[in-house]
Amino acid sequence: MATSKKKPGRDEIVEATMALSAERPWDDIELGDIAEAAGITLADLRESFPSKGAVLGGFARKIDMAVLAGNSDDLIGEPARERLFDVYMRYLDALAPYKVALRRIAVAVRREPLTLAALNQVALNSHRYMLAAAHIPTEDALGPIKLQGSVLTMARVLETWLEDDAPELAQTMARLDRELGRAERFMERAEDFHRVTAPFRAIGQAIMEGGARMRQRRRDGGYGEDDGADAGPDAGIDRPGEDRDPAAAI
Repeated sequence: MATSKKKPGRDEIVEATMALSAERPWDDIELGDIAEAAGITLADLRESFPSKGAVLGGFARKIDMAVLAGNSDDLIGEPARERLFDVYMRYLDALAPYKVALRRIAVAVRREPLTLAALNQVALNSHRYMLAAAHIPTEDALGPIKLQGSVLTMARVLETWLEDDAPELAQTMARLDRELGRAERFMERAEDFHRVTAPFRAIGQAIMEGGARMRQRRRDGGYGEDDGADAGPDAGIDRPGEDRDPAAAI
C-alpha cells in the first residue's frame, strides 16, 4: 500500500525560497517559482504565506528560534553591552548559511520603502526577543527606544557583515563593537532626558487628568453649562442708592 507524501511545511517553504534567492534576484522570483521549488501547489503556498514578504517574516522567525535556542545565562553578571554582543553574534551565526541569498534580497528591498517599513516591524518583534535573551527590559518607558535602537544597530552591522567574507569576521565584530558603544551613549542621554523631564510629565499628566474630570462632571450634570451666562460684570455687587429686596438679606 502506497503511503502519501507529507506536504512541505512552512520551514521547507522558507528554505526553498532562500535557496531560490541565492540563485536569482529577489525581484525575479514569482510565487509560482516558490511553489515549484517547494514542491507544492499555489493553493498550498497561499495557505502558509500570503506573500513573498510573509515568507521573509517566516525566515525571521526561523532565525529567532535559532538565536533563542542559545543561552546567555552565564553572562547575566556582565554589562549589558557584553550580553548584547553575545546575542547579536548568535544572530549573525544563524544568518551565515543564507548570506548569499540575503545579499540579493537586501539589494531589492532597499528600493521598496513599503517593504522596508513592513520588515522593520518584523525586526522589532525579533529584537524584542533578542533583548529579552540579553536580559534587557523593554516594557519600561524607554522600551520602544531600545527596540528601535537595537534594530538600527543591527541594520548597520549587517551592512558590514554582508561584505565581510573573512572566517573570523574581524570587520563585523569591530563594527558591532562601535555600534554598541554608540547605542550605549545614546541610551545614557535618553535616560538622563527621561529623568530630567519627569516632573514636567507629571504636571502635564495632572493637568490632563484634571481636565478629564471636569469634562466628566459637566457630562454628569455637576456643572451647568449656562451657570452665570447672563450675569454681567457687576453681578452680585450692590450699587449705592439701589433699592434692595429686604428678603434678600434674610
